[in-house]
Amino acid sequence: MHVRKKIGKIVEELTMYFFAVGAKQIDSRIVENNRIFEITFSANYDHGFDENLKSLDKYLNEPKNEGIEDIYWELAGSGEPGESSQLLLIGMMIDSADIDIQEDKVTIKIIKEMKEPY
Repeated sequence: MHVRKKIGKIVEELTMYFFAVGAKQIDSRIVENNRIFEITFSANYDHGFDENLKSLDKYLNEPKNEGIEDIYWELAGSGEPGESSQLLLIGMMIDSADIDIQEDKVTIKIIKEMKEPY
């Protein structure tokens, strides 16, 4: 259950981030396959926040840091919505993020591999 709570925190933080940038429609999907979790997340946004979206790739593709993950994952969601520190924390918890920003929607595909038994 510990691993699933981490996955839930990632989705929760992305949801709060997109609420903070004006999203009115948010969709998320989680698929688990052989210790690999794939989170697909899409949302619209207010174009007044275009600058905020430019940092998504930078923060979500931060190198994974399993030591930080084990200590700080519970902090995800504890800051103000849209804070870059929360996105940076998520970036250190995941293996990769593919981000596609379109005129009316952002789609994010996140991969998180669990190396230890859970």
